[in-house]
Amino acid sequence: MAITEALCDEMRQLAALYPQSRSALLPMLHLVQSAEGEVSIDGINACAEVLGITSAEVTAVSTFYTMYKRKQVGKHHIGVCINTLCGLLGGDAVYAALSERLGVGHDQPSADGEFWLERIECQAACTHAPVMTVDWEFMDDVTPATAVDIVDRLARGEVVESTRGPIIRDFAATAHTLAFPNDGLADQGSSVDDKMLAGLMIAKERGMSAPSAPAPAAPTSQTEG
Repeated sequence: MAITEALCDEMRQLAALYPQSRSALLPMLHLVQSAEGEVSIDGINACAEVLGITSAEVTAVSTFYTMYKRKQVGKHHIGVCINTLCGLLGGDAVYAALSERLGVGHDQPSADGEFWLERIECQAACTHAPVMTVDWEFMDDVTPATAVDIVDRLARGEVVESTRGPIIRDFAATAHTLAFPNDGLADQGSSVDDKMLAGLMIAKERGMSAPSAPAPAAPTSQTEG
C-alpha cells in the first residue's frame, strides 16, 4: 500500500518534535503500523526519506525491536507474559490455551486475520501475574479460561474493558497512540490498585521509610609534587 501524503505530514510533525529528527524514528514506525498494519517496505522508505537516513538504518531499527511487525498483525494483538513469575503462576497455560483457540504459534496471525499471538518475556506487571495484554492494554490476573473468553468476546465484537486503562480499541488505534500519546485517554480506568500499593501501605502502617541518601563527599584538593 502506498504511503499517503497525509501520513507523510504526520511523520514530519513527529520529526519536528525532536532536536535531532532521527530521534523520531521509533514513533514514526508505530505510525506506519497504525496505517499499514505492519512495518511495510513503503513505510520504511518513507521514514528514511523524511529523516534523511538510509532505508537500511530504518530496517535495522524496525527488526531490532519486537513491537514492530513485518507481517499484518490484524485487528488485535494478544501478548501473553511467560517470564518467570507469570510462567510459574500460569502464564504458559494461558498461552497454550490461546494458541489452541487461535490455531497459531508465537508471533503469528490467526487464519482470519483478526488476532496476532505473541509470547512476551515481560510485561512489567508482575504484581498481577499472570498478565496478558490486548493491543498493549493490561488484562491482569488471567486464567486460561478468562483469557480465551476475552478473545471470544472480541471476536464477537463486544466491548472489552482493560484492567488498567481504556476500553480495548484495536491494534491500529494503539499504534497511533504510541506515535502521538496525547489521545485524551490517559485518565480512563485506574492505573494502580491496592494490590500494587500493598508494600507502600504496609510501610506506612509500620512507620518504615527508606534511609536517607548519604551526603556527597567534599571534594579533595590535589597538590602537584
